[in-house]
Amino acid sequence: MRIALFGTSADPPTAGHQKVLSWLSEIYDGVAVWAADNPFKSHQTPLEHRAAMLQLLIADIDAPRHNIALEQELSSLRTLETVEKAKVRWGKNVELTLVIGSDLLTQLPRWYRIEDLLQEVQLLIVPRPRYAIDESSLEQVQKLGGKIAIASLTGLDISSTAYREHGDSQALTPPVVAYIHREHLYKCQDASKKRFQLR
Repeated sequence: MRIALFGTSADPPTAGHQKVLSWLSEIYDGVAVWAADNPFKSHQTPLEHRAAMLQLLIADIDAPRHNIALEQELSSLRTLETVEKAKVRWGKNVELTLVIGSDLLTQLPRWYRIEDLLQEVQLLIVPRPRYAIDESSLEQVQKLGGKIAIASLTGLDISSTAYREHGDSQALTPPVVAYIHREHLYKCQDASKKRFQLR
């Protein structure tokens, strides 16, 4: 059994994440998704809201095999701990692939006990627009023992940051936009509402 592990610190998750999840569901037996805190980032939205938005994102995917699931209990600050939890969840004979965006490749060598992590998983790098795959980081990860594949898919040219800074809801799916409005999660939402009310 082949499981893709897709943790994301996306704040909020976007249509780009949805596209990647849909693609993974066609290739892997299962896709395990969770909201994570990235120790290299500072967050403004609590984990439970990001997990709720991921659940909405997943529910909105028409995956023929129904093999994408929010597995929030896998979330940990340390990916190695997540992988240990995944082995308990699916057993030792499962083949685990850790999916990361090309923007994280340069951080990877600094991750907690990276050599131990690379013994436990295969890596799938998803190219992101504006984040060319850094060859020296790729070589460094391979030297540390990384078994790396590059996805044949390129993510959409949209980002959570662009949404937070400019309020561009084109980057998001309608259920996530509705959730953000209901929970009043981002300052850009309040600003766009005020502009709307002034007209």
